[in-house]
Amino acid sequence: MTTEPSTTPTGLTRRRALCGLVVALAAPAALAACSSGETAAPAGGATTGAGTSPAPATGGVPVAQVPVGGGTVVDGPNGPVVLTQPQPGVIKAFDAACPHQGTTVDPPEAGTITCPNHGSEFDATSGALKKGPAESGLTPVATTVVNGQVQFA
Repeated sequence: MTTEPSTTPTGLTRRRALCGLVVALAAPAALAACSSGETAAPAGGATTGAGTSPAPATGGVPVAQVPVGGGTVVDGPNGPVVLTQPQPGVIKAFDAACPHQGTTVDPPEAGTITCPNHGSEFDATSGALKKGPAESGLTPVATTVVNGQVQFA
């Protein structure tokens, strides 16, 4: 004689209901881990180039972490921000989302910020568009420097 597995009022077996619950609880974490091709940034703040996530800038970013003549991408209060230092002590900040399709741009090289998706180029000093397909430059982000730390205004 066989026994029927215990069922819920909807006709599901207890085992199937529990499996569904486990999948439902685990899915958001799995989706979050698989939702982008980006990897976590290394500890210490700066990104290492294309394909990395911006480092959090909760307490400010040390000016020393922004290379003179270059820059870095950090996590600002409203998303990724490109910080540049075109001259010693001069900090510029721009929204790191490319105006073309919102991709996070790479840190500047040789005075140019480049979008890794379609090659749009922006001036590292002004954020101005140098080359499309973007149709406008990067949006400036207000910052101040306090005690050697770049703070978002």
